[in-house]
Amino acid sequence: MRLSNITRGNRWPNRAFLWLIGRKRTVPDVLRTIHYRSGFWGAPWSDALEDALRGPSEWSQGERELFAAYTSYLNQCPF
Repeated sequence: MRLSNITRGNRWPNRAFLWLIGRKRTVPDVLRTIHYRSGFWGAPWSDALEDALRGPSEWSQGERELFAAYTSYLNQCPF
C-alpha cells in the first residue's frame, strides 16, 4: 500500500516536479521519497550520501561507487 502523499508529493513544487517526470517515464520510488518530505529527505539526505561516497575513507571513490551500483543492482534499482 502506498499513501497518496508519497505518490504525488506533499507540496505543490514537489507535485509539479513529479508530474513532469511522470509524463515521460515511471517516477522511481527514491525520487518520490526525496520529494515527499524534502526538508528531511532532500538536501540533508543528499548531503549525508555525498559524505558517504566522497568523504575520507580507506576505499577509493571508484570502489564506493561500484559498491553503490552493485547494491542498487541487487535491489533491482535503476540507479
